Amino acid sequence: MNKLTKRLITALIVLILLGLVFYPRLKEYIGSQEKADAPAGAAKKGGPGGARTSVSVMVIEPTTLSDIVKTTGTVLANEEVEIRSEISGKITNLYFKEGQYVGKGTILLKINDDDLQAQLKKLEYSKKLAEDNEYRQRRLLEKEAISQREYDISLTSVKTIEADMDNIKAQLAKATIRAPFGGRLGLRYVSEGSYLTPSTRISTLTNTNPAKVEFSVPAKYSDKIKVGSAIEYTTESSDVMHRGKVYAVDPKIDPQTRTLQMRATSPNGNGALLPGAFARIELITGSKGSAIAVPNEAVIPEMNGHKVFLVKGGKASPRSVEVGLRGELTMEILSGLTIGDTLITTGILQVKPDGPVEIREVINRRGEEVAADTRM
Repeated sequence: MNKLTKRLITALIVLILLGLVFYPRLKEYIGSQEKADAPAGAAKKGGPGGARTSVSVMVIEPTTLSDIVKTTGTVLANEEVEIRSEISGKITNLYFKEGQYVGKGTILLKINDDDLQAQLKKLEYSKKLAEDNEYRQRRLLEKEAISQREYDISLTSVKTIEADMDNIKAQLAKATIRAPFGGRLGLRYVSEGSYLTPSTRISTLTNTNPAKVEFSVPAKYSDKIKVGSAIEYTTESSDVMHRGKVYAVDPKIDPQTRTLQMRATSPNGNGALLPGAFARIELITGSKGSAIAVPNEAVIPEMNGHKVFLVKGGKASPRSVEVGLRGELTMEILSGLTIGDTLITTGILQVKPDGPVEIREVINRRGEEVAADTRM
């Protein structure tokens, strides 16, 4: 072994000895620097239990769970009709404005009926003459001066004229267009002086209170949905929740889509629901009554089931649970929790079994804060 090798070995041994002597002090120094650099409030000392994890909790309360089928549909008017004329003619008077609300029977417009009035007057004169003739023929028949056939001809003439008059009166009634039901008129497509035909669209009349909602559901729910089933829905223009009840169900399943068509009615006193609007519908097919539901994020899936964390004596206590129906925001708990338990809802990834926790806020099952900085 040459001198250079001996020197290298000696230097290495000296470095190892120095490291063994100064390592504990270096470790203590690094630890003090990490504590100094740590952000304030990231973890609070809890004495012998170590750092406390900040969490939000909720107190378990009973709730009512419903079986819900989600679908989409369309808002319809309760009644809707296009206003058209049954006869042809020129408009002489318009009595409505666009967007106006009218009651049933309100006169909307009149069509020129001068020719019909003239025909009716002519028939009235003819009827008077025919009635006089019938009277004379009847007197002659009583004296056996004419045959029964001659009298019957005069009587038939009177009846024929009366039938013609009824026809003209019916035509005159059609010359006055009235609202068939109460509702709101739409845009006007004619003006005073316009010539109408039965194909001319005058306006639309719509009644939207109550509103109707048309939708369909998969055929597998056909035995659960009946007249009177409740629905809840929102429209594309608002997040306001509307409610209604099914009033009609199609008696057959559509073979093309394998769905069942139905309609529901919904109060619309303020007119917020407009026909043609898109509706996001939740159809309630049943209710379980009193149950326990917790936020989905509070439940942790495991290999053999699910678990949650409860707060017991200021510590996070794991609890195995059996889950049931899962909704968009909440999950039903069939077993493992009782009313009054304090459930950890946020901060679950940071908590450890039997680790100390600090409650930052208490929320209700709707996610609203009800208390803060509460210890349990």
